[in-house]
Amino acid sequence: MRIKAKARARAPKMPLHDQAYEKIKHEIITLGFRPGEYLNEAQVSKRFRIGRTPVRQALNRLMLEGMVDVIPRKGVIVKAVSLDDVVQTIDVRIVNETYCARLAVARADENDIAELTRILDESDVAVAASDSVRQMMLDRDFHNTLSRAARNVVLAECIRTLHDRSLRFWFISLRDPMHHIAVKLEHRAILEAIKARDPEAAGLAVRSHIESFRSNIMRHILGEGANL
Repeated sequence: MRIKAKARARAPKMPLHDQAYEKIKHEIITLGFRPGEYLNEAQVSKRFRIGRTPVRQALNRLMLEGMVDVIPRKGVIVKAVSLDDVVQTIDVRIVNETYCARLAVARADENDIAELTRILDESDVAVAASDSVRQMMLDRDFHNTLSRAARNVVLAECIRTLHDRSLRFWFISLRDPMHHIAVKLEHRAILEAIKARDPEAAGLAVRSHIESFRSNIMRHILGEGANL
């Protein structure tokens, strides 16, 4: 009886349309679905064992977030990564995330700081294991936790969407182990500035981190061509 009571007390399962959204987005970000690939609704539904209606809802949401396009009479296609998209996304990230860091300095509580610390400790393990997918997801966790610490729901949602778009750039381009170490150190600098309650240092640390991201990805894209 106690076991059943505990089971009932667990958090409710994620709705199917959210499950479909997270699964499809993960495949896009990690290049399981490649830029330019057409996504057949029935095949995606079969792959994830989720009904076609939740899959359709998820694809509509991903279209609004700029990850897929709907081509008339052809279907849904994974959006290509263009140089303009990279530049514009990073420019907007710098403005929003610098402001977010300054807010987090004033508003982050001990739980936020503990969670950021835990994420960075896990990142140390992922970097040592050369686990690129895990590093990428922890990078997302770090930025999402930082945005929540700013206590501005609208800003947090904006940053989450921008960062999810950036993650695809991250996975395409940033395979250099030395860059992963640099990211880890940049995240540490952001956390230390928040712990020190220094808004100027936090803003500068975030700007430096995103500019480093820009430099690495631009070097890769200019070497490989404007469209990936």
